[in-house]
Amino acid sequence: MDFLNQIYFDNSIEAYCIVAGSILLMLILKRYLSRTIASLMFRATQRIWKGIEKNSFNDLVVSPLEWFLLILVIVFSFDKLNFPTAWQFTLYGHGSEEILNKMGIGLIIIAFTWLLLRMIDFIALVLELKASNQQEKSKDQLIVFFRDFLKVIITIAGLLLLIKACFNQPVGNLLTSLSIVGAVLALAAKESLENLIASFIIFFDKPFATGDILKVNAITGVVEQIGLRSTRIRTADKTIVTVPNKQMVDSVVDNWSMRTHRRAEMKLELSSSTASSDATAFIQAIKNLLQEKGDQLSSSSVYLSEINKNGLLITIEFFTQELNLDAFNLLKESINFSIKQILETRQLSMAAATASVTIINESKED
Repeated sequence: MDFLNQIYFDNSIEAYCIVAGSILLMLILKRYLSRTIASLMFRATQRIWKGIEKNSFNDLVVSPLEWFLLILVIVFSFDKLNFPTAWQFTLYGHGSEEILNKMGIGLIIIAFTWLLLRMIDFIALVLELKASNQQEKSKDQLIVFFRDFLKVIITIAGLLLLIKACFNQPVGNLLTSLSIVGAVLALAAKESLENLIASFIIFFDKPFATGDILKVNAITGVVEQIGLRSTRIRTADKTIVTVPNKQMVDSVVDNWSMRTHRRAEMKLELSSSTASSDATAFIQAIKNLLQEKGDQLSSSSVYLSEINKNGLLITIEFFTQELNLDAFNLLKESINFSIKQILETRQLSMAAATASVTIINESKED
């Protein structure tokens, strides 16, 4: 027992053994303890959200929980030891013991903040799974948006707490300083703030959501992501176009995914030599053709829209139910071939573009 009472660096060997044993025991049991605590947390959350996968929860929470418990035990264990006087030194007016204490507190804050961020990821994952069973697509992106927003808030709060605990800086004065700096940065980053505000308008007004097909300005494509600053659109060329959210709010956005019908229009110009009876019969034949496809068309119209010097302009218009683009193009192709056959059967000729050139040669007599 005298051996355990021997003093080295202002602490007995017994104290060193207790600290080392506590840390070693925590290293051995950290996996079991973290999984036990995670199981208790999982049961609490399962009462609120049914159908949660335990593996997903463990993958997100167990690892940061292990580190948090381990750091907590290490810091509290070393706090029970007397700081050796031989290791005392001063750095920028702060003693070495104080610096080590602040570092320990800082590690605890960092580990706890990491744990909170993982908890937010898990909650967002659960909400995404619930939203996937619903038809409203905008909820998916709304969850992602608020997940990122909350993570930014928690990270900022963690940094403020770290500054308060480790550097003894009053948070109130710091917030006042940050508000002044923030006002200056707000003026410098005006466009970024406008884009941030526009992102809130998009999420609450819901003019479009991820997966929608949009046409904005000269850009047409599928919305892949709506972020805090910009919206990413996958174009037909399979490229990504990043559009600032302010531009998405200020511009006229044509949401093709929200249309109830698809519209097709064709203009045929028959020759001016076409007889009225032939033109009437041709129009009636096209009407009969469209009526035969009544199960695919919602409505249709065929009429003589204009008579000009080149010929007779016939307008054909029809609407279909909301079809995918491939099916719509196949339907248009079928109708176009049928109209072509009617033209060939009735031996009708299309109007040809004509142009007349007049040359005036004026000769002057001297």
